[in-house]
Amino acid sequence: MSGMLSIFFICCVLAVLEISLSFDNAIVNANKLKDMRPEWQRAFLTWGILIAVFGMRIVFPLLIVVIAANIGPWQAVVLASTQPEEYSRIMHEAHLPIAAFGGAFLMMVGLTYFFDAEKDVHWVHWLEEKVASTATIRGVEVGLVLVTILVFSKFLQGAESTAFVSSAIYGLVTFLVVETVGGLLDKSQETMSAAAKGGLGAFLYLEVLDASFSFDGVIGAFALSNNLFVIAIGLGIGAMYVRSMTIMLVEKGTLAQYRYLEHGAFYAILILSVIMFSQTLVHIPEVITGLGGAALIGLSLWSSIRWNRANPEGALDPR
Repeated sequence: MSGMLSIFFICCVLAVLEISLSFDNAIVNANKLKDMRPEWQRAFLTWGILIAVFGMRIVFPLLIVVIAANIGPWQAVVLASTQPEEYSRIMHEAHLPIAAFGGAFLMMVGLTYFFDAEKDVHWVHWLEEKVASTATIRGVEVGLVLVTILVFSKFLQGAESTAFVSSAIYGLVTFLVVETVGGLLDKSQETMSAAAKGGLGAFLYLEVLDASFSFDGVIGAFALSNNLFVIAIGLGIGAMYVRSMTIMLVEKGTLAQYRYLEHGAFYAILILSVIMFSQTLVHIPEVITGLGGAALIGLSLWSSIRWNRANPEGALDPR
């Protein structure tokens, strides 16, 4: 009985961890999802949750062990079931390249939002206005990410530095490929039907984005439990809640009602990307990551409410 209560408690803690780490994810997803057709919105909540729970919380950790330990998929499942301590050790050793990949991808997501020449609503006005004005410089976001990668790599030695740089470059390239392929897919759908805005390409982008947000939580969860299946249940509950929250934000038009909420989410993403890079050097507790993002989103919500009170004619869409 005590064992069941312990598992229940860990699942609850993991669900809360996933939700606290994913507030910014939900807001960014809602920004993309609001322009998608209803059938793709439903796919995001059904097929998308299957990918998020089964793919990222079960298959992804097993795949890491398959690659890192050079064993077969079934052997990885057996290892997770019979030798959870060894399984957890392999997962933690793989943290550096995973953090580098996810950090680079999320940094590109955050910078692309702010380096937008058409962005005319600014929360931190003096900073965002200057950043938006430089958006016409081709590849400025890529250049900034590459410089950040090089700076962090200087604090690592030998094989760790090489693994960090190569993994971060893969994260950067993955973002560019997803953006390009997603744009081409949506463009081809628009050719077939003018109403097909935000289709397969946007869905693909959201799934890769969700995966990048998941990296930190999946690795960090092993500090609470060595049981892969308990982790999958706990994080899966949190992931389903976040997906439901995303749909709620879209249906209620929350992003349009609170004009700075989206800004806070993208600032949180940038901070998360830097934290993921920093975790390759020092351990940063997940609670700091979650509270930092929640604080920024809370501050942006408060700023939005203040603006709405000062301008009762109505809120504007942050874009």
